[in-house]
Amino acid sequence: MIEMSIKKLVQYGRTTGLIEAEDEIYARNQILEVLKMSEYEEPGEITDEISLEDTLNALTDYAAEQGILENNSVVYRDLFDTRLMNCLMPRPSEVVKKFHGEYEKSPEDATAYFYKLSQDSDYIRRYRVCKDLKWITKTEYGDLDITVNLSKPEKDPKAIAAAKTMKQSGYPKCLLCMENVGYAGRINHPARNNHRIIPLTLNGESWGFQYSPYVYYNEHCIVFNGKHTPMKIDRNTFKKLFDFVTMFPHYFLGSNADLPIVGGSILTHDHFQGGRYTFAMAKAPVEKSFTVNGYEDVEAGIVKWPMSVIRIRSEKKERLVDLADKILTAWRGYTDADADIYAETDGEPHNTITPIARFRGGKFELDLVLRNNRTTEERPLGLFHPNPKLHHIKKENIGLIEVMGLAVLPSRLKDELALLADYIVEGKDIRSEESIAKHADWVEEFLPKYEKITKDNVMEILQDEVGHVFANVLEDAGVYKRTEAGREAFGKFIETLNR
Repeated sequence: MIEMSIKKLVQYGRTTGLIEAEDEIYARNQILEVLKMSEYEEPGEITDEISLEDTLNALTDYAAEQGILENNSVVYRDLFDTRLMNCLMPRPSEVVKKFHGEYEKSPEDATAYFYKLSQDSDYIRRYRVCKDLKWITKTEYGDLDITVNLSKPEKDPKAIAAAKTMKQSGYPKCLLCMENVGYAGRINHPARNNHRIIPLTLNGESWGFQYSPYVYYNEHCIVFNGKHTPMKIDRNTFKKLFDFVTMFPHYFLGSNADLPIVGGSILTHDHFQGGRYTFAMAKAPVEKSFTVNGYEDVEAGIVKWPMSVIRIRSEKKERLVDLADKILTAWRGYTDADADIYAETDGEPHNTITPIARFRGGKFELDLVLRNNRTTEERPLGLFHPNPKLHHIKKENIGLIEVMGLAVLPSRLKDELALLADYIVEGKDIRSEESIAKHADWVEEFLPKYEKITKDNVMEILQDEVGHVFANVLEDAGVYKRTEAGREAFGKFIETLNR
């Protein structure tokens, strides 16, 4: 049985193109070494379809039975099966050379090659990603994408306990550092033996291009600074974004904000996220155009979106960089007490921008989302953060992906919504069950909208209502509300650009 699983893994490498015929014996021997096997007897022919997940599970089960694994739990299994995949991996230089060869054909060919490699190598675990719950909710702002994230492995109690006694390591400094390529990982840092990076030069600096292992949308990529340096939004940020979309015009690229609360999960390493996907925000129209003095050649306007977005367009990216820098500088120092916007408190800055660049319709385009991270006694998690009444669905920060219209919701919602559906259909008291009691007010609020809820339509209704909660979350994150007063206040800021 174990020999057959080894043969299947080697054949998987051949079928996907990870290895060539001349590499088969070498790859097999590498796998034997990882499994601490010194002998091998050729099994019969492979008669069934090869499942990478099943093959890796069989090999990892064997390792557990032989005492090769320290613990037979998800973190240790992931560390081990990534070592197995490394036996099939091309060297980084080979990947880079192949990428550039494909790029000579077209940028699309290059990214298609690299994306397939990232999946075939199991760096992107397709069999986990497909478990994510996904649906679309129609709103006044367009079709919002909703995802319940199930692809990240659950917390491993044994690994958590072991990590507490581990000596703290500073290598690699974080998950976005170049040093992750080929890194074996440890219980508090995922294995990256099968990880590859494409070097890029953006605005004269060394950056790296990779894909996200969790691919929340098609070809979800990460572009990161070659140095471990903090997030920073400035004029050079806009130059780097446009350098990238010039190289890969079929991709968008955006940056999280550079301040806590309104920023992403990793503020310690400067990075962007992009990919080949059109979000609802990109589809949203400009609802009010305006002109900035000295930039009459640049299209500018406020986007119809729950958050506060300025869109600028031009055939000349240099003009967009100049205008974006002007807007960023103005916003950094802007205070409007009547709109609860303060540029700083005791020297602590509050205003920043989430920028998203793309090339569309023959023009470069830049969306600038105005952000403010003020907190108050009543709203300690952020004044422009999801309202506490929405925390039963979404409590986490609103980062770049969500800003654009894709909700990344916690995995707990899978079980909570399923149980909630049963309670609604059966007419049970939701408040009597601790795990879903937090949803009771929300359910009581939307139930009267529906004449009849059955087991056949209850989940569709719940998903739709979750989507509308997400729309409310985005409205909360907008510094200017979509009211008459909010529009007037937004207009006041636009006026400052012409002073």
